[in-house]
Amino acid sequence: MNLLDWIDSEQQRPVLAHELTHALQDQSFELEQWMKVGDTDLNDKKETTAADIENDEISEARQAVVEGQAMVVLVDYLLAPTEQSIITSPQIADALKETMLVGSDDSPEFKNAPIFLKEELTFPYRYGLDFETELLRAGGKEKAFASAFANPPRTTRQIMEPKTYLSGEQLEAMRLPDFQRDFKNYERFDVGAMGEFDVAILVDQYAGKEASDNLYPHWRGGYYYAARPKGDPAAPLSILYVSRWSSPEKASAFADIYAQSLTKRYKHVTEMTQEAVNLSDNPQKLVVVTGPRTWQTEEGPVVIDVEADGVLITESLDQPTTERLRQELFGTFVAAGK
Repeated sequence: MNLLDWIDSEQQRPVLAHELTHALQDQSFELEQWMKVGDTDLNDKKETTAADIENDEISEARQAVVEGQAMVVLVDYLLAPTEQSIITSPQIADALKETMLVGSDDSPEFKNAPIFLKEELTFPYRYGLDFETELLRAGGKEKAFASAFANPPRTTRQIMEPKTYLSGEQLEAMRLPDFQRDFKNYERFDVGAMGEFDVAILVDQYAGKEASDNLYPHWRGGYYYAARPKGDPAAPLSILYVSRWSSPEKASAFADIYAQSLTKRYKHVTEMTQEAVNLSDNPQKLVVVTGPRTWQTEEGPVVIDVEADGVLITESLDQPTTERLRQELFGTFVAAGK
């Protein structure tokens, strides 16, 4: 471990406490091996299962435990002379998290980086700190440290909402299509989970932080599949994105935000069909789509379909494949005439 000789030793001591925490973690749990549990690349697997999607966020969740514990130690070290702790002085942690996201004047690249990069880089520190603080409140140091390694969280939802981890929440597995059959005319580019953290960033980027904070806790599962038409490497990526929400109203609210984002992501957007939409004066019920809506863009069609608490989105995918996916994933609703 090396210390910076151009920074006063007093300023370096909290950072040293943080890094020594990592040394103790490694000594007790062999960090490299512990982190490898979530290193599986779904693109290396011929077939993707519902279990694969559920396990796709393990690395992010475990990284948040590792950095969250070290951040708790850093904050408690700073507060030790005042006989306070992160539990009794949570405002210190809040100020620290805000500084992390904004960045400092000597890091112009970070300050000017897109929201996604800022959030991605700071996620394990900011949300990990909150996660570990809640575990401290719930069960003390044993719960927050050794137990978090022995029974680690598996998703960004559990990190962002520690109560779901503490309660042992089990979300129903997402229904997957037969990717090999449905995308037989495509070459797979990428596949994976679209977790609660990903949704939070997406909504923040296109609708603002308040909308994101209000909506992301209602996420209940999601995944994406990206591919290109065989024999056409210059073609735009075709995307399938499926998500599930706590209610039809929340599913519809997310679909509405996604639809509004199209004009920011494409130069030319024209809605090709206008299905019946029920508007409500109740802000909790934004838009209820009674069938699929389709927009034409310079890269192909975009279809957004809300059925019950599920949202199916395809971009730049041919119509027969989109309809086959709708039938496979929303079969009951499609058969009813939607």
